[in-house]
Amino acid sequence: MKIFFRRIHLYLGLTAGLVITISCLTGALLVFEKELTEAFNHHRYYVTPAGERLPLDKVAALVKEQVPGAGISRMQIFADPACTIQVTLDEGRKGGKKGPRENASPMGKGEKAPKKEKGRTAFVNPYTGKVVELYSYSKTFYYKIFSLHRWLLAGDAGKAITGASTLIFVFILITGIILWWPKTRNILKQRLKVKWDGGWKRLNHDLHIVLGFYAAIFLFVSAFTGLTWSYEWFSNGLYAVLRTSPKPAAAPLSVPAEITNSKSISYEAALASVQQTAPDAVYYALSAPKDSTAAFMVSLLPAHTLNEAATTTYYLDQFNGKVLKSETFAQRNLGQKVRSTIKPLHTGAIFGTASKIFALIIALLGVTFPTTGIIMWINRTRKKKKSAKAPVRAPEAVPAPAA
Repeated sequence: MKIFFRRIHLYLGLTAGLVITISCLTGALLVFEKELTEAFNHHRYYVTPAGERLPLDKVAALVKEQVPGAGISRMQIFADPACTIQVTLDEGRKGGKKGPRENASPMGKGEKAPKKEKGRTAFVNPYTGKVVELYSYSKTFYYKIFSLHRWLLAGDAGKAITGASTLIFVFILITGIILWWPKTRNILKQRLKVKWDGGWKRLNHDLHIVLGFYAAIFLFVSAFTGLTWSYEWFSNGLYAVLRTSPKPAAAPLSVPAEITNSKSISYEAALASVQQTAPDAVYYALSAPKDSTAAFMVSLLPAHTLNEAATTTYYLDQFNGKVLKSETFAQRNLGQKVRSTIKPLHTGAIFGTASKIFALIIALLGVTFPTTGIIMWINRTRKKKKSAKAPVRAPEAVPAPAA
């Protein structure tokens, strides 16, 4: 039976090995994307505090002056006084053919080619209102890495190849565990420890077998979560098994303006309203209502959370600023929690920096397994050929006993 699984393991590895290597390598590069981007672009994210921060509405007006024709989609302000304000611009539809990208949610109906380019982000000095930099993620180095990771820089065709290779990877990991499973205690000891002082063939064997065992469960989690972006049927099936829905409840509505006879509240008033309840958040992200009945939405990341999925959302009446509804991460249903957790699980950010370092190591190990596996196959093939070519020695004649 193990011969059967060994062949399946080999053929699947030969089929998807190159794509798996690319996915693991680019995944490793993306683990610390945020930290490295901030480190190499410090001027974009940080300024020298100087006096009092400008009101958010004044900042919004100054941004519109500096970027003619742009609307404000979202404003994100940080507790750190040295951080710039990140203003997501609404610049309407733009032509041009684009590659596939994620949905707004990290899990759901899979990826589709977008109909419009996402708005740029204006990084703004909170004390002067000056736009430090207009930023477009699609023009960055890390976007190229992300595109290579998710669809091999080849649009929908690349997305299909990546999805199929990820599915194959799941079966490779399963068959790998079956092949690893030892028959005796002595073999178990050998498969739990790398023999660093062995020959290069033995070392290559242990790097594949031993380290493969330790990394398998974590690579399985990475591949499993990746499939939720690749296939809608996989995502829907997951929620069906969990018997839950990832869809949030309908957002509450504001009291109609003709009844209140008042104007919509300002960004600064919305921020002040939420800060009364949650004064120590890492950041606040404000989205103004899109029509006369929608609520003013403020999302925040509470202090001391392990990952950025554990946000809290407030819905405010856009005319009087009263809190219509608030929802913490703990208050979401199971489907919403799963959807929010998929991305930090996949990237390794689920437990902060420590889990990111671990995820980086696992991804780098994943890069090596297709290569070490192929080397094992080549060595085994050569050994069989040598055995087949070795001449069969005739048995030596036994001398007759002396008379």
